[in-house]
Amino acid sequence: MHHSFFTPNSSMYLGPHGEPLLSRTGFILLSVVMALFTGPAILLNATVIIVSLMHKQLRQPLNYALVNMAVADLGTAMTGGLLSVVNNAQGYFSLGRTGCVMEGFAVSLFGITSLCTVALIAVERMFVICKPLGQIAFQKKHAIGGIALSWLWSLTWNVPPLLGWGRYELEGVGTSCAPDWHNRDPHNVSYILCYFALCFALPFAVILVSYTKLLWMLHQVSKMACVEGGAVAKAEMRVAAMVIIMVLTFLINWLPYACLSMLVVYNPHVEINPLVATMPVYLAKSSTVYNPIIYIYCNKQFRKYAVPFLLCGKKLWLEDDDASEAATVVEMTANKVLPA
Repeated sequence: MHHSFFTPNSSMYLGPHGEPLLSRTGFILLSVVMALFTGPAILLNATVIIVSLMHKQLRQPLNYALVNMAVADLGTAMTGGLLSVVNNAQGYFSLGRTGCVMEGFAVSLFGITSLCTVALIAVERMFVICKPLGQIAFQKKHAIGGIALSWLWSLTWNVPPLLGWGRYELEGVGTSCAPDWHNRDPHNVSYILCYFALCFALPFAVILVSYTKLLWMLHQVSKMACVEGGAVAKAEMRVAAMVIIMVLTFLINWLPYACLSMLVVYNPHVEINPLVATMPVYLAKSSTVYNPIIYIYCNKQFRKYAVPFLLCGKKLWLEDDDASEAATVVEMTANKVLPA
């Protein structure tokens, strides 16, 4: 039975004889892979939001960004994740031109908000530990301001395609939508370059600068302080390990997608297998699973409530110190041995 489906550029999303770019089995496999990411992402991020609403202890300013990231990642999973599962299962994009624009906008809005929140978390941790502005307490207004900025920044750079600067289009094997990296119109290219610089390169630079300053601070404290049992040195190692994991995960999730996009912009005639072009998209969407695990479930305070909630009241392990507590040791020590 023939299905009519939206293909803005048939030569890009159909083979030379009008056949789909993937076999039926290929589309089913993509649907299964996306489901393996989407299901846990919805469960983990929804749990974070629910337990935060249930327990007042979690509603602290330093946790606001973590909850905001869960909200953004849940939005990505509910829009881009679920729709990718359904569309791949069908083997075509079935929502039409309007649906493509709506999906592209929603996924991009939630995705960039999540990415900006990762940068926000890095800045918050740097300010709390390093105190670059002196002894200024991190308050509710600072947390809310940072969250508002992440959504406003994402909205600012994802609305232009709705108004004519850039556009949302099918990508990869033609079952999901995103900003159009292929169009060589100067008007579109200028948007893509701004989008790459301000929605990927800038947050990544903020993450690198913040964590570099944080690690330098920990190293300085480790050299100057002498704490019984080597607590500061151990704290330095644990926080450093956590930072490395965060940065590497960020790069693994987002760098392939950013590089592929810039390659297409730089060389629009490059031939890339549609399946290869789809993989970076899925890697970026997979961050909705890794983010809550790395940033939230490694946080003792959240883990204390989230794990029993997931296990219906059972505890899987005894609580122990984590990297956030190690950082607290360093912060307290730094206040004593370093000038404000």
